[in-house]
Amino acid sequence: MFAVLKLNFKAYNFTIKKLNSKTLILDIIRKKFVALTPEEWVRQHVIHFFINELAFPKGLLSVEKALSFNGMMKRFDAVVFDNNAAISVLIECKSPNVLLNQSVLQQAGIYQKVLNPQYIFITNGLQHLIFKRNLENNDFLQIEEMPAFTDLG
Repeated sequence: MFAVLKLNFKAYNFTIKKLNSKTLILDIIRKKFVALTPEEWVRQHVIHFFINELAFPKGLLSVEKALSFNGMMKRFDAVVFDNNAAISVLIECKSPNVLLNQSVLQQAGIYQKVLNPQYIFITNGLQHLIFKRNLENNDFLQIEEMPAFTDLG
């Protein structure tokens, strides 16, 4: 098991268990235990952040689904749907030791082209990059913080 890092999120109560030599964490969206990797540690914090701090309904989150881009299968970390079943937020999680660089932004950009979200939330657990779609020119502008569910517009 990796050394559990303190991330740039509030502390949440996670259900963690050992099975044989593996450490598992309960994913409350997928409703199953998954391997506790550094990236999963970040993803679980993001899920709880969106639900507990930003008041996003748990039923509107979807985790680790596949999509096709130029004939290649890709997996996004998480998305949040709006009340009309359109993707509102694309969430891209990286391990804390991964820098949020141009390569990470390009990866999120590929997912964005297919999923067409209103917001993009990229994090390695220590740093968060948040972007909002500019409806006038369809570009994304970096913003300081992710709006709460009730403030999405």
